[in-house]
Amino acid sequence: MLTGGAGPASDAADPASSAVLAKAAHENFPVAPRFLPRAWRDDLMAVYGFARLVDDIGDGDLAPGGADAALLGIGPEAAEDRLVLLDALEADLRRAFGSARGGPSPGHPLLRALIPAVRRGGLTPEPFLALIEANRLDQRKTRYATYEELLGYCELSANPVGRLVLAITGTASPERIRRSDAVCTGLQLVEHLQDVAEDLARDRIYLPADAMARFLVSESDLAAPTANASVRTLVAVLTDRARRLLDEGAPMLSGTPGRLRLLLAGFIGGGRAAAEAIADAEYDVLAGPPTASRSALLRAVATTLRRGT
Repeated sequence: MLTGGAGPASDAADPASSAVLAKAAHENFPVAPRFLPRAWRDDLMAVYGFARLVDDIGDGDLAPGGADAALLGIGPEAAEDRLVLLDALEADLRRAFGSARGGPSPGHPLLRALIPAVRRGGLTPEPFLALIEANRLDQRKTRYATYEELLGYCELSANPVGRLVLAITGTASPERIRRSDAVCTGLQLVEHLQDVAEDLARDRIYLPADAMARFLVSESDLAAPTANASVRTLVAVLTDRARRLLDEGAPMLSGTPGRLRLLLAGFIGGGRAAAEAIADAEYDVLAGPPTASRSALLRAVATTLRRGT
């Protein structure tokens, strides 16, 4: 995290929502740093809260006790059914957009916190629905045959977040969206590489099967406590692909105004620092997720700002 995020909106200050928002401090990139205008910070944290809630539902990481399910109108008998929860979340999301036009309010406070962002930024439901669909896909699909298949998943799971950032800051254009998609996909690939062991524990593998076969990597190799030479080679190749995507997106900094430029450099620098941490671990992502130190993150952001790409 580059710097602290904005505090949770008052309507999202219940314990379950606060626990979700607190996870912003553990991301590879800044979520809502304090140098941004207050309205941007509030809206970015609202979007983060939604995205984190979707992922927590999809991963089965909701706080115990069923509070989130109850807020979404789900009884205890279905509180552990992820697809039911995702359907209920979609219904609550649609209430949030309806409420922005004067309709009934959504039940979950993290959805209520979205309403000002929807109004201020003219946001549309499509990016939010894509994030829900990515988590539905996680319930059905646990392996990816090719790199292209994995990129299709990132189109749902990562790219919508960057598009929402551009919408909130009023800076969307076809070229910026294209660059943003590259950055977000690169960030997602880096996160997948950091979390190979954690994902395998959930019976998910986000390493393309054809690349695993090319480098003679088996699923049992991924379950080992440390990475063998084949796994390290595969991780090195995929880390390089992620870096190239970050580099492809970095020219979006050109012509971007000051504080937004710093925010975007934080995203790109955060991804670069995480990729460097993987390299520093000699591509052994199985012994534990390699993470960048605060000083390494700050250096990566500063270098990205200085180069402008």
